[in-house]
Amino acid sequence: MSTATTAPVRRPTDAVLRISEETALAAADVSSAPLDPADVSSAPLDPADVDDEIETVAAAPDDGPMLINMGPQHPSTHGVLRIAMELQGETVLRSKPIIGYLHTGMEKTAEDLTYLQGPTNVTRMDYASPLFTELVFCLAVEDLLGTEIPPRATWIRMLMCELNRMSSHLLFLATNGMDLGAVGMMLYGWREREEILRFFESVTGLRMNHNYIRPGGVAADLPDGWQDDVEHILAVLPDRLAEFDTLMTGQPIWRDRTQGVGVITAEEAIAMSATGPLLRSTGEAWDLRRTMPYLAYDEVDFDVVVGAYGDTFDRYSIRLNEIRESMRIVAQCLDKMPKGPYRAEDRKVTPPPRARIDESMEALIHHFKIFTEGFRVPPGETYVAVESPRGELGCYLVSDGGPKPQRVHIRAPSFVNLQSLPHLMYGGLLADAVAIISSVDPIMGEVDR
Repeated sequence: MSTATTAPVRRPTDAVLRISEETALAAADVSSAPLDPADVSSAPLDPADVDDEIETVAAAPDDGPMLINMGPQHPSTHGVLRIAMELQGETVLRSKPIIGYLHTGMEKTAEDLTYLQGPTNVTRMDYASPLFTELVFCLAVEDLLGTEIPPRATWIRMLMCELNRMSSHLLFLATNGMDLGAVGMMLYGWREREEILRFFESVTGLRMNHNYIRPGGVAADLPDGWQDDVEHILAVLPDRLAEFDTLMTGQPIWRDRTQGVGVITAEEAIAMSATGPLLRSTGEAWDLRRTMPYLAYDEVDFDVVVGAYGDTFDRYSIRLNEIRESMRIVAQCLDKMPKGPYRAEDRKVTPPPRARIDESMEALIHHFKIFTEGFRVPPGETYVAVESPRGELGCYLVSDGGPKPQRVHIRAPSFVNLQSLPHLMYGGLLADAVAIISSVDPIMGEVDR
């Protein structure tokens, strides 16, 4: 991948509605005394001792600290995340995310599946944006194969991924609103997301976990009338997003609940390897689509949306505006979609067309061998990363020359970003913890993969 020039950045003044000067001062006060890493490591919450600590604290005087569990069954922990919190009244003194309640062993499972079966497995990691996991796995396989995919396949992948980014952010807006009491937002966010999932079903046959992006291209070409369906989505969303601005962005209660809450600086985010909206909320314009372009992102025009204060409001605003930027990219995909094959013509890697199987014995043999034995990938290792809705999604792949990977490891942004929670929650209120967890937008399927 090549390194891009300085990214044109949509400045906070016109990309993200900024907070007032008073709130900015409050945000500065919150971040002026960050949690000292030495203090965190000096008295960590050990998951093995949490239950014992709960019994000990329960016997303490009423005015002492209290240790509680938030999750893994709590709806506001977005799945099965468990947060052990030490509270003084309603103030969070310490917190520790505890994971592992959804562990499925997908990376180990991938080592027992052929490369063609791999997307079926990895698509279930981030179930809110499954196409991105399929994409990064296939890019890694193609890198080892040295396979060039046709231009149409590249643009189809980009179209589908940007629509998936929109559906993922709409899901965030729905759950983020619900977490903070905007119950109507849950209904509206799901309503708009349905428009995109309906299109995915028409293209892939499934609403989620598509297994659509495969080594060498995509599983099938776009169906007849796909342009009309995409244009309908692009026509419906602008007014709906404007309604979200009215419902939440400018709403005083919403701003009070999010501005100056869960503040993080650029230096702190980088030190914790945070990526995605969590990092961009600090003003760092780091987006792999621009800094390390893949697919055809260097051929489309879009802005990298950044914040300035690194708070929960910035993270919400960035995702709302990234939907608008993805719509710009999707519109350009409509105009620039090339004609031609939707997958590589290498019959050793991609199955032959269905019609050829009835005519050619060689095509039938290739089809049979690909789906029973799989294709062999030259020995080597590679790491490929893409920009998922949650940040840098990477795939480390090792091949021993056989039809199955020797090692697969996914660099999941939700897993890495979760380590920022103790810092973000420190000194805040228990009620703010719900807003902070939601603003990180974790998907536990890719955390406990």
